[in-house]
Parts: sequence; structure tokens; C-alpha cells
Amino acid sequence: MWKQVEFELQSRRRGFHLITGEILRNLPPLPKVGLLHLFIKHTSAGLSINENADPDVRIDMESIFNHLIKEREPYYQHTLEGDDDMPAHAKSSIIGTSVTIPLTNGKLNLGTWQGIYLCEFRDYGGNRRIVATISGE
Repeated sequence: MWKQVEFELQSRRRGFHLITGEILRNLPPLPKVGLLHLFIKHTSAGLSINENADPDVRIDMESIFNHLIKEREPYYQHTLEGDDDMPAHAKSSIIGTSVTIPLTNGKLNLGTWQGIYLCEFRDYGGNRRIVATISGE
């Protein structure tokens, strides 16, 4: 069995945002056993799995990425879309645009402290499109 749905996530400010609940609200019933593949259709945001309990982790992740990939570097050539755009592309390439999660007993088989993150790398990224592909039986 294969299913695919596309949906839009609400716009969020720059940062790392826990979106597990929003993802689940947009999915059809899940198979007993299978895989959920999530893909974000953007080049300045990403998806990740990380800590779902302590919100300080999300703040620290944002700080780490801003320290590693700075805005307004003199060697950036792609600057037409704002100071945050080229760094957003680089951050998206590092984090990635997809995650795959096992499905067990019709539920996401995440660890106790794991959640799905939207990694928004633009100051004003707007709504983000997600393609969810579900396989299983």
C-alpha cells in the first residue's frame, strides 16, 4: 500500500520548531507496519528528528547553526534575496530536506525523546509545503 499527501505547514519565524503534532494532523490513517517519508519542498528550510522535551535544545540548535554559518559573509555571491537567504541554503543542505520514520502498530515509531522538527532558516520563510509518502501494510 502506498499513499501520498501534500500539505502546508503554517508560517513560522526563524528557528527550530517541533511539528510532530501538526504532521500527524495532516496524515491519513497509518498502516500497521511501514514507513513515513517526509520531504520539504524548499531550499531554505529543512526537516530533522531531535529532542522533543526541552525547548532549550531548539534554541541551542539555532545558536549553533548561526555560529557555524554566518550572514553577510563577504564571499557570498548569492545576495539578491536578503542577508539570510544564502546562509539558509547552506543550512538546509547540511540538515537535509527529508526524514524517514518507521511505522509500528499504526503509529510513528519514534524514541521517547524524539520529535519532528521544521528547521526554518529564513527570517520570513512563509508557509512550507510537505510531501508525505506512506508505505506499508
